Amino acid sequence: MDNNNRRIALVTGSTGGLGTAICQKLHDEGFRVAANFNNPDKAKKWYEAQQAAGYTFDMFQGNVSDYESVGMMVKEIEEKIGSVDVLVNNAGITRDRPFHKMSKEDWDAVIATNLTSVFNCCRHLIDGMRTRNYGRIINISSVNGQRGQFGQANYSAAKAGMHGFTKTLAVETARKGITVNTISPGYVATDMVMAVAEEVRNQIIEGIPVGRLGGTEEIAHLVSFLASEKAGFITGANYAINGGQHMY
Repeated sequence: MDNNNRRIALVTGSTGGLGTAICQKLHDEGFRVAANFNNPDKAKKWYEAQQAAGYTFDMFQGNVSDYESVGMMVKEIEEKIGSVDVLVNNAGITRDRPFHKMSKEDWDAVIATNLTSVFNCCRHLIDGMRTRNYGRIINISSVNGQRGQFGQANYSAAKAGMHGFTKTLAVETARKGITVNTISPGYVATDMVMAVAEEVRNQIIEGIPVGRLGGTEEIAHLVSFLASEKAGFITGANYAINGGQHMY
């Protein structure tokens, strides 16, 4: 399909394990992918690896925790390739520590990157989506935003807040052809999880009823479904995809 006729999907935090799988899946589904990054050196190596694997993405630098930086990134995207139809808020970090040892810096960094970033990106894109009467917003939360987790008061708060945001924005934009949904993955076999000591990793797997970690491609498949035009009757939902680790 000609680039001019392809819907544009912006994926934040694209160079991580899950971000990579999401970018690749959306590319395979015919989207033109605007891949967001904040670390130029990492992004250069990532882009070259993706090209070698047969994927070509449009790369855009932006610090999603900074409102003005996101604004400049969105302007660059619109000028170079066009208006964003699909936004995947995937960027996230952890700064795990028991609450009585958690610093203000740990709290601020996680809230800014995991939650304020969602406001920043949505705010800069929502007017255009409303004008065009079309949009798909997909927020990547976490099972630990649903159930809590030791050492993650900051992360769990941000991820839970993400779905509260999702529900309200979904209500406000429902008549404008815009859907807003959350995906809450459990433990997925990303590089970060696989770097955990094998003994600890095995303990995690023992707590997952299906008996394994999730695959990044499984999360990406759900993202692509919610990003499709046929998912227009789904909005304000939170999809748990955790192998049965947490049910409610």
